[in-house]
Amino acid sequence: MEIRAIIAAAENIIVQIATPYATGTGFYLQAHNLIITNEHVVRGNKNVVIAGKAFEKQMTSVVYLDIKYDLAFLSPPKNHNMISLECGDLSKIDEGDKVLAVGHPFDLKYTATQGIISNLAHKEDDISYIQHDAALNPGNSGGPLIDMEGHIIGVNTFIVQNGNSIGFALPANILQNCLQDFLAGDGQKGVRCPSCQRISFENKVNDSKYCGHCGAAITMINQITDYEPYGVNYTVEDMISKLGYEVSLTRKGPNNWSLIKGSALLNLSYYEKSGLLIGDVYLCSLPDHNIESLYYFLLKENYKLQGISFSIRNNDIILSLLIHDQYINNNTLMMLFQNLLKSADYYDNVLIHEFGAKWKSVQ
Repeated sequence: MEIRAIIAAAENIIVQIATPYATGTGFYLQAHNLIITNEHVVRGNKNVVIAGKAFEKQMTSVVYLDIKYDLAFLSPPKNHNMISLECGDLSKIDEGDKVLAVGHPFDLKYTATQGIISNLAHKEDDISYIQHDAALNPGNSGGPLIDMEGHIIGVNTFIVQNGNSIGFALPANILQNCLQDFLAGDGQKGVRCPSCQRISFENKVNDSKYCGHCGAAITMINQITDYEPYGVNYTVEDMISKLGYEVSLTRKGPNNWSLIKGSALLNLSYYEKSGLLIGDVYLCSLPDHNIESLYYFLLKENYKLQGISFSIRNNDIILSLLIHDQYINNNTLMMLFQNLLKSADYYDNVLIHEFGAKWKSVQ
């Protein structure tokens, strides 16, 4: 199977995942109608934000948690048209075979990196992993490892070992075993006990905080506490709500939010160490011609604008607001961001119609 065909097929099943605590990657398995990802990506959440090429951004529920194998299963998105790749036969895989590691975390580009299997039985905590040298980053955790036949042979987990980033993937046969264990619950949400390694299902333990098999302490999915923002995050999310957005859908990791306003994308980031809250509105992309006059216009506007400013990042024109947390309160924040969004709505039309800038996709 050609690599381009594999990458195109994989792109359709890749799922972006975000919680108030982390971001990562997942992938859809049609045979079980589930999204697969790492447990550490969704840890501490019973609902997460998902987005993908084949469906709209939405919330979905966590249905299975497994600390031992670092696995989590999520309910599939509504109104999707994903058709999954099949899991491969590991008996046909050898060391030295080429593989693809695929991922697409929020705010980063879709990546498909090629590498070679160096070890089919690398041991970590008594679990055998596939070790490979396809480049990974933390946001790729939970994405699939794919062979050159277009089969999923593992679930990638980003691990830093001895100061080096090494690619590991949980083999597909272990994933399949976990899926069978989960399916024994007849659709009930389940958690693998870290003590006895057996799965407790919510219909069997009810509201118990103990494993139904060995009595060890265990937190079921329905017992996970909903995220409650505080401090600056509370003020930011209160503003987002008053602007008319569903707050939970705007979260994309620790202290980060993303809002779409018309044709513009607004990214909000709060940096606790510096105390800075930054709002970046991605207006449009640079034109192919007449760039010098556009630069002159942006510099001239920066001289006139108060509290906001233009910048260029890669090929994007950005309008930004920066405010220190000591000056943040409900009224001030709302006023500043309303002005930012109003200015963005004005300037994107000017840049496109007068300077030939290009509309930017915000999906």
